[in-house]
Amino acid sequence: MIKLFSLKQQSKDGSTAQSSKKTSAAYLRIQKDLADLNLPKTCQMDFPDPDDLLNFRLVIMPDEGFYRHGRFVFGFKVGQGYPHDAPKVKCETQVYHPNIDLEGNVCLNILREDWKPVLTISSVIYGLQFLFLEPNPDDPLNKGQSSPMYFCRQQVTHTEKTHCFLC
Repeated sequence: MIKLFSLKQQSKDGSTAQSSKKTSAAYLRIQKDLADLNLPKTCQMDFPDPDDLLNFRLVIMPDEGFYRHGRFVFGFKVGQGYPHDAPKVKCETQVYHPNIDLEGNVCLNILREDWKPVLTISSVIYGLQFLFLEPNPDDPLNKGQSSPMYFCRQQVTHTEKTHCFLC
């Protein structure tokens, strides 16, 4: 009889823990963000665990710029502090980019010091997409990868006939 009571209590506690996860502020906000999301045609989202909206992947496939026809996968981890804390974003694809380092860390101001609770997952997606359309070699995360791109862009701007491996 005591065992039955303790099993009943454990199942009750387990459902409460699951219920509180789904009703946390982060979970409610991510549900709203995803419902309002209008993905560009160059992006796709993937949820490895459909029950876990706080961890997902974004695939960006730029259709113009230096990275045209590429396929870049980003992992998103949204913490319990969301929307007050920015989501953690890592690039899972090895890429030669001035704003993405070799570990996949992304240099995007809205993921660090400029994050505000009014920003959404959509803001982050458009920011990542913009990094592939207009890399920022003036504020690099990976300094070694920014100088060839800056040099190439200067040459192309001044003499249209000059091209490099990045253009």
